[in-house]
Amino acid sequence: MRGGRRRCLWPVRACTIVLEARRRGVCEWTRSGALGRIDTRTAARRRRSTVIMRKDSTPGLRRARACVAALAGFFCLVAAYESALAARVVRVYEVEVRNADSPAALQDALRQVLVRATGRRDAGSDPALAGIVGDAQRYVASFRPGASGNTVVVFDGARIESEITAAGRSVWEAERPFVIVVLSPPPAPAAADSVRRTLEQAAAIRGLPITQAPLPLTDELGVELDRAALLQSARRLGGDAVLVGRGDNAALNGEWQWTLHTAFSTESWTGPLDAGVHGAADAFARVNDGTMSPGEEPALVRIEGVATLADYASVVRLLDSLPGVRQVSMEEAAGSVVTFRVLARGGAQRVSQALSGASQLAPASTSGALLMYRLRQ
Repeated sequence: MRGGRRRCLWPVRACTIVLEARRRGVCEWTRSGALGRIDTRTAARRRRSTVIMRKDSTPGLRRARACVAALAGFFCLVAAYESALAARVVRVYEVEVRNADSPAALQDALRQVLVRATGRRDAGSDPALAGIVGDAQRYVASFRPGASGNTVVVFDGARIESEITAAGRSVWEAERPFVIVVLSPPPAPAAADSVRRTLEQAAAIRGLPITQAPLPLTDELGVELDRAALLQSARRLGGDAVLVGRGDNAALNGEWQWTLHTAFSTESWTGPLDAGVHGAADAFARVNDGTMSPGEEPALVRIEGVATLADYASVVRLLDSLPGVRQVSMEEAAGSVVTFRVLARGGAQRVSQALSGASQLAPASTSGALLMYRLRQ
């Protein structure tokens, strides 16, 4: 699908190359006797010219092999991390209907698709998109059986995205932030299923991946956790953002105080139970609208202090969650300094604006088109 992101694939290739080098006893060796920085994009081409190291070689070789083994493990874990992120893809253009032969049913289904695709609640009634709804049959790609005798209608996503863009509206990409929902106090057991269904129905309407989890909101002394601490807890569950709802357990249908914590901002609002999900989707959609740009451009982002796999995973997740980003890949690594290539709408300017609110990064000196930051520990 045109709107989908292209994932960083080099860790997978690098993992394969390094493991093969380890199996054959092949690696690159510098004059100083230390393992040099491996450029995984050229290692395969240089394989014929590398030095073959024997099992009975120098102690330095054993150290080098240990480095290669560690590096292979690192790359494989990175590849696994990248694969895990793909679970956040939303099926934006699929809707289950009762009567797929009804033109009215197809139009209603397409209205749901437009809400998900744009991130805007009013997209189904937007006059600029009325022509798409009125000719719903033309955008159907296929049908397949659904649950309970229903039919799943699959619409042509690329075609619809093209029409949305032509109408001057933005498209919310199918890979979206995974939101951890925390309710305080937690719902009583008798109401838990009803609460879950309400949240999940709202999430399905908006196309926002969520899960409900009992994350702690205070520390052991009862002090409220700040945004950074909440996000750190959410990341352990694979989350990108935290949505906290505070209300009266005895009045689940009453007003709730909602707060959305992301890597870039915190905002609050009040409303009923489903308003939490709708408000979060509105917030992400507003950011997405703000990144509209004529085209995608690459930006180089250099980050100091990336010393561990956890640091790397944290940075990749942050960059990947930036609005308008299509692809994140590692361009270069030297010690604890990693340079990423970020393909995003609006290029370096948009990336810089988005990162201005990131609590994890401290701005460093800027060199031309190279954006430089330091990872806060």
